[in-house]
Amino acid sequence: MTSFLRSDRSGPVAIWLFVVAVLVFAMVVVGGATRLTDSGLSITQWKPIMGALPPMSEEAWRANFELYKQIPQYHLVNPDMTLEAYKGIFWWEWAHRLLGRVVGIAFAVPFAFFLARRMLPRRLIWRCGAMLALGGLQGLVGWWMVSSGLSERVSVAPERLMVHLGLALALFVLLIWTALDAWNGAPRVEERSDWRGWALAFLGAVFFQSLLGALVAGNDAGLVYNDWPLMNGALLPDQYAGHGLWGTLAHSQGAVQLHHRLMAYAVFAAAIVIAAGAARARRLPHEAKITAYVLLGVVTVQAGLGVWTLMAAVPLSLGVLHQAGAAVLLAAATAFAWRVRRP
Repeated sequence: MTSFLRSDRSGPVAIWLFVVAVLVFAMVVVGGATRLTDSGLSITQWKPIMGALPPMSEEAWRANFELYKQIPQYHLVNPDMTLEAYKGIFWWEWAHRLLGRVVGIAFAVPFAFFLARRMLPRRLIWRCGAMLALGGLQGLVGWWMVSSGLSERVSVAPERLMVHLGLALALFVLLIWTALDAWNGAPRVEERSDWRGWALAFLGAVFFQSLLGALVAGNDAGLVYNDWPLMNGALLPDQYAGHGLWGTLAHSQGAVQLHHRLMAYAVFAAAIVIAAGAARARRLPHEAKITAYVLLGVVTVQAGLGVWTLMAAVPLSLGVLHQAGAAVLLAAATAFAWRVRRP
């Protein structure tokens, strides 16, 4: 019978990490709304400290608007935009950046406190330090992404959007996994079974599918081929190939939407196999079986929501819900992969 070492459990640390994970989830959702409203380029400067405050006077608003007027998006997409309309897109981007600052503070301050009070389990210190560094890197990548749309493009580069979202989701997964470790303590002996590999593979597949979704968003590929299960009445998009291999994989609307669809089918099929296998497995813990059933439920809802969003040509409400659903699915896949490690 496997026993557990409970001396390294820490409820306060687990709650802290879960709270930060919720904040990261909120940031992902607001980031999706920012992309869908084409608000991401409304703030053309990166001011990590002073940028925390919005314009406080009409003169400051006009100064920010004048900076926005200098980029291609204004000239080519919004040449008739008024100051009031500009404020609408400004607040989305400002809220997204503010959440990033809140996440940083919400992580760094308690981290320092728990370290000083020696309340952080030793085995989690390096992992929390890595997450702090990842959060700092995310800020730099966010500006790297925004800068791609300030001179030669009317939107950010899709591949940079993919990296930005990918880092946020990687941090989200690490936060949930580490919070579960802090709440439950480390097992003295981990379960060595085939379930562990399959669960981690499924988690990787969900993460990869989220990256493909970022390419769809970055290319506005949800605005074309809005029928399902066909694509403009055909099995394959009529405009699949782009300029070269990378142009096809990262910049072709038809290609990125097709790849996102195919990966969705694979994830859905894998979730069915996992749930069916869990129902028959004798050695799989009851909690892991419940998690597998929840996983299938979330995949089903997310797949249906994806089809609905596509066929409705990505309205803001459905687009935001679909991105939120991706994060919820990733959380469920993380919980399942974590749980099957324990007998």
